Amino acid sequence: MKNKSFTPRTPVQESLLARMKDDARAIFWAGLDAAGAKAAIDRACRLEQNCFWIGKHSFDLAVIDRILVIGAGKATAVMAKAIEDILCHRITHGIISVKYNHSVPLDHIQILEAGHPVPDENGIKASQAIMNLAAGATENDLILCLLSGGGSALLPLPATPLTLQDKQAATTLLLGCGATIQEANALRKHLSAIKGGRLAKAAVPATMVCLVLSDVVGDALDVIASGPGVPDDTTFTDCLQIIHKYDLEKRLPKTILNHLKQGVKGHMDETPKSGADFFNRTKSVIIGSNRQALAACRKAARRRGYNTLILSSFIEGDTHTAARIHTAIAKEILATGQPIACPACILSGGETTLTLKGDGRGGRNQEAALVAALQIDESPETVMLCAGTDGTDGPTDAAGAIADTTTLERAKKAGLDPQSHLDNNNAYPFFKKLGDLMVTGPTGTNVMDLNILLVREGNRIK
Repeated sequence: MKNKSFTPRTPVQESLLARMKDDARAIFWAGLDAAGAKAAIDRACRLEQNCFWIGKHSFDLAVIDRILVIGAGKATAVMAKAIEDILCHRITHGIISVKYNHSVPLDHIQILEAGHPVPDENGIKASQAIMNLAAGATENDLILCLLSGGGSALLPLPATPLTLQDKQAATTLLLGCGATIQEANALRKHLSAIKGGRLAKAAVPATMVCLVLSDVVGDALDVIASGPGVPDDTTFTDCLQIIHKYDLEKRLPKTILNHLKQGVKGHMDETPKSGADFFNRTKSVIIGSNRQALAACRKAARRRGYNTLILSSFIEGDTHTAARIHTAIAKEILATGQPIACPACILSGGETTLTLKGDGRGGRNQEAALVAALQIDESPETVMLCAGTDGTDGPTDAAGAIADTTTLERAKKAGLDPQSHLDNNNAYPFFKKLGDLMVTGPTGTNVMDLNILLVREGNRIK
C-alpha cells in the first residue's frame, strides 16, 4: 500500500463514481422500505369487523376473551405499533423486549429495553415477564408473538441452574468463533428456559400466532430468534459437537459444559420436538424476508438504468470469501459481459460469518466492504455496498459501508493502511475517516444483509 501508485481519475470518472454511490444507497433504501416491519404487518394482517386475519388464518374476536401481545427483536417495536394501529383498544395487554434505543411510542403494549448482542439483566427481566404473561393465558385468549432478528439476545432467560453471566460468556464466544447462526442458536436453545419451543409450551392452552420477520437464510423458523414458538430438532449432543468443532471446551464456563453433558445423559429436559401436542395451538407466519427486500432493490436498480441480477438470498459462509466472490463477478462482467452486461447491478442477501482475530471495531458488512476495496482498486467504475437491514453491523452504530475503486487511493492520502485495519477487524474507523460508513439508525426492520454491486465500463481490465 505504501509504494502503490494510482492513476488519477478524470472529473467525469469521479462524477460517475459519486453518482453510482448515490445509486447504491438509494437501491439499499428501496429494499429497506419494502421489507419494513410496518409494511410487513400491514401486508399480513387485516381486521374485517370482528374477524382478524393473519395471512390465511382468521380469528373471530367475538369469542376471544383477551388479545395479548408479546415478542422480542430489534424490529419488534415497529411491528407492535403496526399491530396497535390495526387492533387498537382490542389489545388487552402486551410486553415486548427490544434493543436499547429501538423503542417507539405505544399505547397498549409495554416496551422493555435490553442488551444486544450480549444479553443483560434487563433482558432477563423482560423475558421472564413475557414468559409469565404467556403462562397466565387461558383457552379463549389469543397471543400474538412478534419476532424479529435479535430476539435470541433479547430473550436470554437461562435454564436452571445457569446464570446471566454464563449466557453472556457463551454469547461472546459464539459471536467471535466463526459459528453459523444455526450453530449458535442450537446452543442458545439448550441454555434457555424460553427458546426452542418452550414459549409455545408455556402458552398452552391459549392460541398463539407468531408473526415473524425473518433474519436467517432460508427463513428457518426454528432459527429465527431461536424459535421460541416452534419445535426444535437439535439436541444436547449436537451442542457438544459444536463446542468441539470450534474448540470451546476450555473457554466456556464449566457450568454450561456440565449442563449440556447432563442433558446428553437425560438428566435435563430436551427442547420440545416435532409432534408435541401443544404445538397444535401455535401457528407461525413469515411476514417479511430478505427476498422481498431484494425484489424491491431490483426494481429500484432497473429504474436507474442498470441491468440487474439477483445472485442469491442464501449467501452464507466466510465473510471474506463471499466478498471476493462478488468482486470476482464484477471483474467477469467487465471482461466478458457475463452474467449480465454493463451497466450492471448484482444483488445478494444473506448473512455471512466473520471470525474475529483482532480487537478492532467493525462488523461483517464493514469488513466485507474493506475486502472488496482491496479487490477492485484497479477496476473501472465499481461500487460495493454491504449493509445490515437492521441498521446495526456488529457492535457499532453503522449498518455497513460502501467501497469503490478510489477507496484505496483515498485511504493512502488519509494515511490509512487498509490491510492492517483488515487484519485487526478494524473496518469501522477506516470507513469513518473516509466518510463511507452507512449510518441509518434503527431501521424498523431486520431481514439480514444486503449486498449491492454496481459496475460500469471505464478503462478495460488489462
